[in-house]
Amino acid sequence: MKMDRGVLVSLWEALAEEVVRFPSPNMTRILKEVTEAGRNLLVDIQANIQPPHIKTHIKGLYERHRGGVSESTTTLEDQASPGDPNTRSAGFETSYTELMVIGPYRRTYSERHHELEKTGRTHAKLIEEWTKEKCERIWTEQLFRKSSVNETAPHIVVVSGVAGIGKTTMVQKIMFDWARGIQYQRFAFVFLFKFKELNLLETETEPQMPLTRLIVRHYKYLNDPKLREILQKPESLLFIFDGLDEYKHKLDFTEQRLCSNPDDYCPVHVLFTSLVSRTLMKGCTVLITTRPTALDTLDMKRVDRFAEILGFFPEQRLMYFKKFFGDINQGSEAFQYVEENAILYTMCFNPSYCWIICSVLKSHFMTPEEERGAAPRTVTELFVMFLHNILTKHKREAKDQQEILVKLGKMAYHGVVNRTLVFYDRFEMSTFGLQPVLSSPFLSGFLKEILQSESTLEHTTYTFYHLTLQEFMAACSFYLNPSGGIEELLEKLDSCKDGRFEILTRFLAGLARYSVFKTLGGVMGEFKVKTAKRILEWVKQKAEEALRGQDKSEALRACQWLFETQNKRLIRDAIGKDLKMNFTYKTLSPLDCAVLGSVISCCGELEELNLSETELTTECIMRLTPGLKCCRRVR
Repeated sequence: MKMDRGVLVSLWEALAEEVVRFPSPNMTRILKEVTEAGRNLLVDIQANIQPPHIKTHIKGLYERHRGGVSESTTTLEDQASPGDPNTRSAGFETSYTELMVIGPYRRTYSERHHELEKTGRTHAKLIEEWTKEKCERIWTEQLFRKSSVNETAPHIVVVSGVAGIGKTTMVQKIMFDWARGIQYQRFAFVFLFKFKELNLLETETEPQMPLTRLIVRHYKYLNDPKLREILQKPESLLFIFDGLDEYKHKLDFTEQRLCSNPDDYCPVHVLFTSLVSRTLMKGCTVLITTRPTALDTLDMKRVDRFAEILGFFPEQRLMYFKKFFGDINQGSEAFQYVEENAILYTMCFNPSYCWIICSVLKSHFMTPEEERGAAPRTVTELFVMFLHNILTKHKREAKDQQEILVKLGKMAYHGVVNRTLVFYDRFEMSTFGLQPVLSSPFLSGFLKEILQSESTLEHTTYTFYHLTLQEFMAACSFYLNPSGGIEELLEKLDSCKDGRFEILTRFLAGLARYSVFKTLGGVMGEFKVKTAKRILEWVKQKAEEALRGQDKSEALRACQWLFETQNKRLIRDAIGKDLKMNFTYKTLSPLDCAVLGSVISCCGELEELNLSETELTTECIMRLTPGLKCCRRVR
């Protein structure tokens, strides 16, 4: 735009050709922005990268805050998953994680609640279709910019994503880039609050506080009279609230009593809802991150921009593998194995799952071929190998290792039951007898690779490195604990209808195998055979009921449990003779088909498989093939 007319005409010609070749919302937006905004677009972009105007008497406080944020925000590499520091360069790099503004697309109940089931190839297809045709892909620095839809910059921004997808890493990157003066410079001050910290404030002696006090609690150096002057320019402030799904308080946007003054005393949840409702600090920008499961607690009508982190694109998964292994050939070999396994490939869209898969497969493929066991095929086998590697690497001299594992598993199970992801040193860690362990060298080894700790305010919080790891540890505790409680657990599984025990149930089924007992028994302690028998009885009974019932989703779920057991006799007994499986009008993913194909092939012969009016991709049919060969009739 600053050059002569000939250059500008060339640009327009190039854009006109490009929009025909690649008619994406991004290209449409670029054309619209350049046409309508002209030089104002340049001003808008530069506002993000040029230092803000700060009054001289506030400059000292501004520099202090920038330094404080820079110091507290570690680099992305340091925030990668635990383990070998040499592999940390393959951490959650922002360049790997794509953000998309999701307009009309809305997730189904099962997509929100069964996050592990989100299929890799379906996910890749969704990315491909929606980014090219229906959704505008944006990058993190564009989150707060105007778009072709909004004439003004968005004030309330929500970023959603499943567990382990990189939401907190994105927030850390925003803070880091702001402190270094790289991006987001339209904001003079940026404040980050984590919901797991806000939980603590409401249980202490200070149930109400003004916004000024909340800020000073988190940024003690801002305890200065000038803070009130800073808050008088709300349009220059960004408030970030990370992890809404970890918040224990029920939000109510219909409350009559909202806060309007930063010096008014209010409960912390009212301060938050007032910021989102724009009665407090009107004109400021608020960014909220959350798992999809907590979106229902927000009043989405108040949200100006909704974006979702969709994770790794297929080519980025391969890139991640190569970088993690450090050897292109080994990385490619491991990735090829994963591509052929629908279960593992499904999980690879998620950076934290990708890390777990890579760490297991690196250990596997670096073992000489003649000494290798079988590579993992099921989710249970993957986590068994993951835990086995950690325990083998950290052989402890602690005599009470099994007792500690049981306590850890019980706490994990408590979290699954109550949808708790964050555990506090003075609450859950103390209740389950794990607090004394924290001060021992034990934490620096084994526990440090299972739990991540973070000091927040006056407390230390602990979270499992991934939600699925929490569910795996919960399942293990029932096999390790002599007192069991297995009947009470099975009653809970029978009565629960909201899906919270779905992955736990798969692990319970998958752990009831001799090969698992052999693998984990040596490093974890003796597994209870009686527990395994009872769980397999329950799985068989529930599978028989589901496969002969009318609920197709229940039938698929039962097949998932049977698949995890890898027990051919059990599968044959559960399916029995003359069974007709009916999946008419049901949407089947490649993962569903892989499980169905495997389970049906175990039973020898199935009377009938009805797939009429069921949409199947080429890949679905390929995954079904082992089972199709064993069906007397396929409709």
